[in-house]
Amino acid sequence: MSLSTSVGTSDADSITVMGRDLSKDLMGKTTLTELAFLMVQRRMPSAEETRLLDAVLVSLADHGLTPTVLAARLTHTGAPESLQGAVAAGLLGAGSVFLGVVEDTARFLESVDEDDVEGCVSREIEAGRRIPGLGHPIHKVEDPRTPRIYEIAEETGTLGRNLRLLRQVSAAHAKQTGRKLPINGAGVAGAALADLGFPAPLLRGFALLARTAGLLGHLAEELQNPIGMRLYREVDERAMYTQPTLRE
Repeated sequence: MSLSTSVGTSDADSITVMGRDLSKDLMGKTTLTELAFLMVQRRMPSAEETRLLDAVLVSLADHGLTPTVLAARLTHTGAPESLQGAVAAGLLGAGSVFLGVVEDTARFLESVDEDDVEGCVSREIEAGRRIPGLGHPIHKVEDPRTPRIYEIAEETGTLGRNLRLLRQVSAAHAKQTGRKLPINGAGVAGAALADLGFPAPLLRGFALLARTAGLLGHLAEELQNPIGMRLYREVDERAMYTQPTLRE
């Protein structure tokens, strides 16, 4: 069986990534944002694409003591010798509530008929399904990341179908429900990434790439000012034990 890859290779004297010499052509010349784009899109991004992608990655890096961060900190508390385990624990919590919305929004927008936005939204509401990308547990009126992403996309000429459609979906939802839910940061990030040409199945990976930086920041703080043990003890002290109802 023949196995091959065109992503990267190495020999005794060199490392090649996407057809370029890593040390001569990429190191010191290419940012991590540009490299991530290159490895997925198989071309270097324009300056405008780089600016939007970089803004999206920065927007997803951290959002405080979220469950993903708590998972990382508490894992570090139990296994301080395993930084990789703590980072992995934080990344594994990326799902339909936190971070995974980046992918879910893009997938939903793929299914929306541009000529029938009202109908698509109506069917979701009637089915009792949440529309990904709308609403936030903290930012009730406006997610501060959202207008900034739109602003950068407009400035760079990268505002495409998905970002426009997300605004239409938001307006249709507000009209039909009487509730104006803000477009959240994960949703606008997903739409922006889709407009940059990245396929929906890979979008959660970009969210994880960004959040890794945030987790490293929290773990660095955990080393200097640990809160993991205090969190554990506080929860343990507050938890009430109740007798289980046993089956016969």
